[in-house]
Amino acid sequence: MHNKRYSEMSEYELTSEIGQLKEKARKAEQLGIINEFAVLERKITMAKSYLLNPANYKPGDIYEIEGDPGEKFKISYMNGIFAWGHRTSSPNVEEALPIAMLIEQ
Repeated sequence: MHNKRYSEMSEYELTSEIGQLKEKARKAEQLGIINEFAVLERKITMAKSYLLNPANYKPGDIYEIEGDPGEKFKISYMNGIFAWGHRTSSPNVEEALPIAMLIEQ
């Protein structure tokens, strides 16, 4: 079976993929395979991003960052499922975050 890109998957396929990735991540965590766990967590975040609507994220909006308590991210512009901008603690460093990492305040 040829693997589809997340951008080509239906909502049902994405939800199913997220479930499978979560199960693999749980097993990797139990076995102490930290690098595998981290890769799977990133894949889950990417898949979740495709379930969200990028049009809901606007330049100038400020969000908390999942997994980084207290850190805020200000959007400069959107490119697909990625919000480009900077952390308020480092305004001169531009970075892109998948929108599933952004938490409304």
